[in-house]
Amino acid sequence: MSETFEHAGTVTSTAPATAVWALWSDTTTWPDWDPSVEAVRLDGDFVVGTTGTMTLAGPFEVPISLEVVEPGARYLDQLTMGELVIRIDHVVVDLAAGGCEVTVSTTITGPGADGIGPMVTAEAPQAMARLVERAEGR
Repeated sequence: MSETFEHAGTVTSTAPATAVWALWSDTTTWPDWDPSVEAVRLDGDFVVGTTGTMTLAGPFEVPISLEVVEPGARYLDQLTMGELVIRIDHVVVDLAAGGCEVTVSTTITGPGADGIGPMVTAEAPQAMARLVERAEGR
């Protein structure tokens, strides 16, 4: 039987959604705001179906694929480590009063998901805070 771990977080920002999207869609910025990422190399543009490699702190490399890309609004990437599959859904929406709301949801499935989940998502709040700081500083 496969285990499933889920984690989600939401933050608000004074920056517009376009500023957050600019950081998300430029994978060279990911190490600047996500402490668990050392590098990302995509074998193509930031579009559905593009694959590549993410180097995580450790360092260790994992295959990455873009499963959903809705420019300016959402992307979902998938990391595969053997039987363990990590899907991270990123959504940004402009708020009527200005600024935006950012939600990142992580789902991990496979053997040991419950054990590795808290380690994988431990730095998510820091990554989201740094992302918002960068977006507001643009």
